[in-house]
Amino acid sequence: MRKKQVRAKPVPQAAAPPSRVADRAKTTSRSRLRPPRVLTYVDAVARYGSIRKAADALNVASSALNRQILDLETDLGAPLFERLPRGVRVTSAGEAFLVYARLVISELKAVESRIEQLRGLVRGQVSVAAAESVAGELLPSAITQFQVTHPNVRFHVRIGAPEELVEALVADQVDLILTHDAPRKKDVAIVAVARQALCAMVVPDHPLAGRDELRLRDCLAFPLALADTTLAGRGLIEQVLALASFDLDPRLVSNSVEAMKAFAHMNRGVCFQFRSPGKALIPPGDMVALPLVDPPLLQARLLLATRRSRVLPVAAAAFVEQLKGVFA
Repeated sequence: MRKKQVRAKPVPQAAAPPSRVADRAKTTSRSRLRPPRVLTYVDAVARYGSIRKAADALNVASSALNRQILDLETDLGAPLFERLPRGVRVTSAGEAFLVYARLVISELKAVESRIEQLRGLVRGQVSVAAAESVAGELLPSAITQFQVTHPNVRFHVRIGAPEELVEALVADQVDLILTHDAPRKKDVAIVAVARQALCAMVVPDHPLAGRDELRLRDCLAFPLALADTTLAGRGLIEQVLALASFDLDPRLVSNSVEAMKAFAHMNRGVCFQFRSPGKALIPPGDMVALPLVDPPLLQARLLLATRRSRVLPVAAAAFVEQLKGVFA
């Protein structure tokens, strides 16, 4: 006779200690929702302009990444990238697919952020593209204030010319932009506007430093550093010159605010920057800002903008609301 097998009774598992349960909850809260891999691959190849560089950035084999792209191109019936001797170039079909891919990636981040908000958490990353004029004081101050109440939010800030800022916003590479040049694209929504003077920047003991306000003509006798045509301030100055009987002969033309400030400081000259005017020394240097009152320059503004119709992640939306208060 075959003996009946007796199964051992399962031993009851002890409940996990509260600390381990908490650790699991923390691990779960830190896990991130990931977009479909192929969308990440297409976005990375477009950004880096190279399959190899994209693979290196994503820490995957370039052959595996390339195979995913080729399979997608087969499914779509059109090439997304034109293969070149040194990299790739996005095709028209690729541009159309990128809009979809980046929208999905962006919206997934927003969903993740909102789910975390339901847990009572505000965390994540806020991406900002801004004019260099706000990089020294306004933006760091706003970020510092925001992180006092939202310590788990991290920021990524990129500085660029007006056109670069708008391109980054429309491509969903950043959540918001701070610019002096009104965007001309319908995809951009301006959510706040602040008056911000275009000022002449001089050292405290400069002959012009005792003035409360200046006209552009008053600066002609001193070494001038002038922004190039990629920066919004230059456009306003050109409007003044178009109506004036004089011209400027700058000793330095640059797209770097810091380079122009250093030149003006070393040569006891004058450079121009958007900022709040005042006789107080401007950190971290030792210059003062005198407002220019030529009529076209009185129109200078700082604009806060987001991409129209985009639902921002919770952290980015909260930061936008804080900036609105700063602008007001």
